[in-house]
Amino acid sequence: MKSERPRQLSTAEERRETVLRTAIGAFAARGYWGTTTTEVAKAAGISQAYVYRLFPNKELLFTAVVEHCFVQVRASLERAAAEARGSSPEAVLGAMGDAYALLISDNDLMLIQLHAQAAAVSEPAVREAVRQGYARLVEYVRGASGGTEGQVQEFFAQGMLCHLIVSMGADEVDAPWTRTLSAGIKHF
Repeated sequence: MKSERPRQLSTAEERRETVLRTAIGAFAARGYWGTTTTEVAKAAGISQAYVYRLFPNKELLFTAVVEHCFVQVRASLERAAAEARGSSPEAVLGAMGDAYALLISDNDLMLIQLHAQAAAVSEPAVREAVRQGYARLVEYVRGASGGTEGQVQEFFAQGMLCHLIVSMGADEVDAPWTRTLSAGIKHF
């Protein structure tokens, strides 16, 4: 007769992480306005009431997802800066740019960023989460790279252009305008 181990219940923090991971996929697929907490709860295998216990409303859930994605971006940039093949601003920014291009090949992360930017236009809490996320990233990139204002601005501008190229599938179109937009932009 084998002994049965007692069922170990997950902690609220573990459930919170499960809901966040699940919500990333749901919000990436349908955006802020198109996703319901019922869909997130069902996909996470928990009740909607429990989602509301962890996140009192959809806005707080979405801003937590946005913040989680900014944390992922920051961690990726930190690893890239640490592994850069030199300490010049160009070397560090290049390594971070490559890491970011690889990171957004995970379409869910890129889609969360795009949906967050769209929702920020009319949703003050989302706008603040996006502002704070970019504020932290800009300051990190500035400090880690030692780049000038212009270099840091160009780094972020290329990241936004990379979003555009990837989101519209510009690499699938062989035309002068796509070659112009994609020239020198690395994406996976």
